[in-house]
Amino acid sequence: MTDIIPLITAGEIWGKVWPILIAILFFGFLIFFHELGHFTVAKIFKIKINEFSMGMGPVLLKRKRGETQYSWRLFPIGGFVAMEGENTESEDERAFCNQKAWKRFLVILAGGTVNIIMGVIIVAIMLATTDNLISTTEIHSFSKDAASPSYGLKEGDHFYKINGHRVFTGEDVSFLMQRDDDGVFDIVVLRDGKKVECKGVKFDTEYREVKGRKIFTIIYDFVIVGVEPSFKSVAKNTFTQSLTYSRLVYLSLFDLITGHYGISDLSGPIGTVSFIADAAQTATASANWDYVLMIMALIAINIGLFNLLPLPALDGGHLLFILVEMIFRKPIPRKFEGLVHAIGMVLLLILMAVISFSDILKLIKGTF
Repeated sequence: MTDIIPLITAGEIWGKVWPILIAILFFGFLIFFHELGHFTVAKIFKIKINEFSMGMGPVLLKRKRGETQYSWRLFPIGGFVAMEGENTESEDERAFCNQKAWKRFLVILAGGTVNIIMGVIIVAIMLATTDNLISTTEIHSFSKDAASPSYGLKEGDHFYKINGHRVFTGEDVSFLMQRDDDGVFDIVVLRDGKKVECKGVKFDTEYREVKGRKIFTIIYDFVIVGVEPSFKSVAKNTFTQSLTYSRLVYLSLFDLITGHYGISDLSGPIGTVSFIADAAQTATASANWDYVLMIMALIAINIGLFNLLPLPALDGGHLLFILVEMIFRKPIPRKFEGLVHAIGMVLLLILMAVISFSDILKLIKGTF
């Protein structure tokens, strides 16, 4: 009996490859505009830039225009703007190290700020092009046999706070409730213009199995009011949803530090590329790109804010040293600052290696 070997068509291969290419290109755009932010502000202040590079490792292509070399390097995992005197002393009056503190602060700040702006723009595009209603914070109705009305919630209430956290969007309601581990909430609502406290509001819960893992889930017994996209609603919700995504970054980091999430719950570039690729395939099948745009906006804002955290080796770490210099009017010794950032970089690379290894295991097991 002859074995039948299934043939994979070029179309099937392309169907698997193109979503991954979209994810990689998206990361490339984020990195490019991040570095372009540093580059542009440095140019405005006439700081000497030796190299603008996309990618890391060996140089594949390079071209020099004026005093700056523009490079394309082998590994598409980052990029950099090499300014004169950025990490060493320099006699050049245009060197980064010889600029006033506020100028250096703005140059470093520009990268993460551009990523956050990109995220806000993606949110605006998502809301302006959606075929769905934009969720609000108002309760429209309750399901049959709903438990939460017995604790004080009513139709027409607007969620204002959940467990002490301010609510701005319908996504806030979902995220803040899913952070909980017992299904009981202290909720403040706006009712007829007044704040009303509803303490100990209890929702039914269950454990759902998702790709081999049991996930604690709140069962929502209410429906949120949705509004049609319009100039006013898109403008308002672009701002509030961007705030939601921004806070989600910091709350998730807090949950990680406090043990609510583990290292296995984190995803690095490999996992994120896989996640975006899967979302892109689903979006193509359903002809609805809202979810993909939401993920992209979240990632852009995430990268921007994460880079601005006051941690060694990150932009925020550099900003912290400059801020201390501005307060005390005395620069911190460059050797000490360099050592701190070098140690931070080593620790960051170790963390990325661990997360990447975890991502690879998830891909092998199919648990993403």
